[in-house]
Amino acid sequence: MRVAQSIPVIETVATPEFNPPAGSYLRALEISISCATPGASIYYTTDGSEPDESSALYSTPIFIDADATLKAKAFMEDWHASATASADYQITILPADFAYVASGTFHNGYSNVTLSSFYIDKYEVSQAAYEAVMGSNPADFTGNPLLPVDSVTWFNAIEYCNRRSLGEGLSPCYTFSTYGVNPALWPVGWDLDNDNHYFVTCNWAANGYRLPTEMEWLFAFIGGNSSLNYLYSGSNDVNLVAWYVANSGATTHQIGSLASNELGIHDMSGNLGEKMWDIYTSSLPVTDQVDPKGALSGNHCASRGGNWDSAASSCEKTLRGSGGFVATNPRSGFRVARSSM
Repeated sequence: MRVAQSIPVIETVATPEFNPPAGSYLRALEISISCATPGASIYYTTDGSEPDESSALYSTPIFIDADATLKAKAFMEDWHASATASADYQITILPADFAYVASGTFHNGYSNVTLSSFYIDKYEVSQAAYEAVMGSNPADFTGNPLLPVDSVTWFNAIEYCNRRSLGEGLSPCYTFSTYGVNPALWPVGWDLDNDNHYFVTCNWAANGYRLPTEMEWLFAFIGGNSSLNYLYSGSNDVNLVAWYVANSGATTHQIGSLASNELGIHDMSGNLGEKMWDIYTSSLPVTDQVDPKGALSGNHCASRGGNWDSAASSCEKTLRGSGGFVATNPRSGFRVARSSM
């Protein structure tokens, strides 16, 4: 009688795991790889190719500062190799002095608004920043290069955004008529006719600088998804967060010199009112909206935020204003945003 012999069972190595897991991150990462099978060796790739025992041997955390697909596979003698673990990482290094505003939905007083994520400058554009890009300083209030730049037109702000984008190797957002994105090639007088705003178009997928939409600005004002529902941007005490008529001394003040809001953004309640991308309309839509860009026609641009000459009530989140596209005002400036794709 033949005795049955047991066939050895060859086990399979556990699939490696990544920490932190796959996803989108606003910083560079050090990624650890582990395997639940003691003694297994882990091999990995960072270009999405299939790892084998000729690939890099994992020993210390992997540093990545750009988009990458990591794959890992574990091996051990006399065991079946593990399944391949794969993880996609999207790395976006937050621009200096910008706040990340994650996508979300909020009520603007008229309707629910859903916004895609974006970046917005923590500060109003300073006179130093403006002059570095544009070669001039139109501000009424001077004496400190870190005062916000005032007395700029909407067209000035558009030009600043594109020139700064080009200077930093980013894709400009704005095109004027058929003249492309470089303001140096735009015709003389392009910025002198109020109606020329109709010839300015925005590429929302570009990674360069742009003006925020009115709803982006308002969402940032209230602190985005981190909102504590303050009356002013960052506090219920206007004196903590806003330069306005009672504390400004009838002048602007250095950007960021008062407390920030929940997202680390300064001066949204006061100092200077800020120009928006949107064409102004007297009342906002009452139907729910997704990434609204403002009215289709009109003679004024929307503005938001109180200023050094405002009453406290004008520094609240409900305030809406407007101005001509070619108008200048010592109570008005701007801050810039960038799309997050």
